[in-house]
Amino acid sequence: MINIKDSAILFSGGTDSLALYAMSFTGSHTSVPKPERIHLLNMLNGMSRFPHFTKNRFDTAKIILESHSPKEKLPESLLIELDSGRLFQGLWLDRYEEFMPRYNGKNLVCVACKAAMHTRAIIYCLENDVKLLMAGYTKKQSYYPEQTPTFMDAMNAFSEKFGIRTTYPVFEDFSEETVSKHYLEDQGLPSTGGGERKCLFSQTYTTATENETGRYLSDMLPVLEEYIKYKIAGEPKAAAECFRPGRIKEMLIA
Repeated sequence: MINIKDSAILFSGGTDSLALYAMSFTGSHTSVPKPERIHLLNMLNGMSRFPHFTKNRFDTAKIILESHSPKEKLPESLLIELDSGRLFQGLWLDRYEEFMPRYNGKNLVCVACKAAMHTRAIIYCLENDVKLLMAGYTKKQSYYPEQTPTFMDAMNAFSEKFGIRTTYPVFEDFSEETVSKHYLEDQGLPSTGGGERKCLFSQTYTTATENETGRYLSDMLPVLEEYIKYKIAGEPKAAAECFRPGRIKEMLIA
């Protein structure tokens, strides 16, 4: 296991991201290093309900985990709220009538949302010198297009362009729901309920396959790469221009 000062987790407060937080806090998984600081990135996409759910889960988990650990060995836990809503709009909501015919009429709203979240997380990691980003995606939820190898491999390769390693440590381990429940209960943590259920689009029906997901990401990741570079360079006007009306469509036609 590598020694690192900082790691980041995409954190909804649901059971899988909660377990990933506990693993990072305690160093109890071979693929999850115990850092000095854990950045728990709670993404606000503009479509979430019950906004206090994630903070309440974090506060409770932090108290429980700290009560089980020697004080001198406690990592610092930071819950960070980040807004991914504008990116989400640019990647899908503003343009879905244009985009859907290109992807066999499939609904890729959650793929776009997760791509926005990963992009916002990469920017945060670059700004705060965090080299490891983790997500609690699991095989038991691979019916979601954004929790498939096509999506995960693409986002891993994308983050590597910026010197950030993206991993999914519990994808195989939590292929059965009982495993995550047992792990959380062993830690004294809540083992039911999920933050993802609080999103308006979380149960949106789609028949999108990995083919459409891959095609969509191939089209959008170059736009997001450009966007990140402008944001990091301190050029907000150029970053906003990445999503001006008609620009993405023009790029796809070209």
